[in-house]
Amino acid sequence: MSSAWLLPEHIADVLPAQARRVEELRRVWLDAARGYGYELVMPPLLEHLDSLLTGTGHELDLRTFKLVDQLSGRTLGVRADATPQVARIDAHLLNREGLTRLCYCGPVLHTRPASPQATREPLQLGAEIYGHAGLEADLEVTELALEGLQAAGVTGLVIDLADVRLVQGVLAGLGLSDLDEATHAAVVAALTDKDVGELRDLSQGPLASASNAADVLVTLTTLYGDNAILDKARGVLPRHPLVDAALDDLAWLSRHLRQAQPDLRVGFDLSDLSGYAYYSGTRFAIYAEGHADALVRGGRYDEVGAVFGRRRPAVGFSLDLKIIAELLAGRQGLAVRPAVRAPWGDDPALRQAVRALRGQGHTVVCVLPGHEHDVQEFDCDRELALLDGRWQVRPL
Repeated sequence: MSSAWLLPEHIADVLPAQARRVEELRRVWLDAARGYGYELVMPPLLEHLDSLLTGTGHELDLRTFKLVDQLSGRTLGVRADATPQVARIDAHLLNREGLTRLCYCGPVLHTRPASPQATREPLQLGAEIYGHAGLEADLEVTELALEGLQAAGVTGLVIDLADVRLVQGVLAGLGLSDLDEATHAAVVAALTDKDVGELRDLSQGPLASASNAADVLVTLTTLYGDNAILDKARGVLPRHPLVDAALDDLAWLSRHLRQAQPDLRVGFDLSDLSGYAYYSGTRFAIYAEGHADALVRGGRYDEVGAVFGRRRPAVGFSLDLKIIAELLAGRQGLAVRPAVRAPWGDDPALRQAVRALRGQGHTVVCVLPGHEHDVQEFDCDRELALLDGRWQVRPL
């Protein structure tokens, strides 16, 4: 018999010190987004399932918890990703003709964890631009993602750039643009995993009509590294307008990112097609040295609003604040917060002094009777004491 207080697997309480760090990060990120002109929206945690999953892939359906609404009898879903909700807000509730910048932050719930150590309840934060098809929007959201991480205190940043149009152009250049859905998905999966054996098997089967398919696709899996990779790709990949456009756009983004942040490590992984069915152009993943998984993923997804009756350009990113909080805790430790210790009392002058200090932004912890030695996350390095008839702060 399980204990009543045990939580489900991959679900955990966030305790005071970590909760404080997560909340501080949320404020840092939302302030950074506001500095760029992004407006905050708060989509609901629950929606009718047909609305929540409209236009999304099979993978998101499998990740979504479902339940029955006791009021209507309809099936509801608990959001597993807030991006489709924000697209719905842009398409139906705001319905603006020009540019729209939106940001959000809230919990999402997954039926399965993304990795053995991952939570099933990420705190997703994201920012998105709707209405601009140019690379200026791609650059803006990428710079916001980088600056948000830096403002949060994350160092050693590395960004990988890619573009989903490359595989479209390569397959078209090989004469394989009309592949059936299953074969296309298998090619994308093999490229993403750099599974050379699977690519060669596919080239002897469904891709056999293109005699050089195996060589070209295997070569694509080797195209990762620094800026020289773009020049190499132009020499070894089939010539096609989609290939040329993708490589040109990646070069433009790389150049501008390096100009703005000379210390940033910019790389390319041209066969990384994670989220292929979702993205429509350039995409990026930001890593921190010493952390294997990407902290932020984003890119262009111009089709996201089409299912809501309003297809227009869209580009953005998302991240899990809990992961960043854990990374920073591991690097910096969970430092306690300085505070002022004050005695409890009903002296009006004492109570006024406490209110004044809190109004100035200080944390003031009143010691309640009988709890003088309680341990907590605040480091009381000062105390409020009665000196010469006045309540004053002095160091401990």
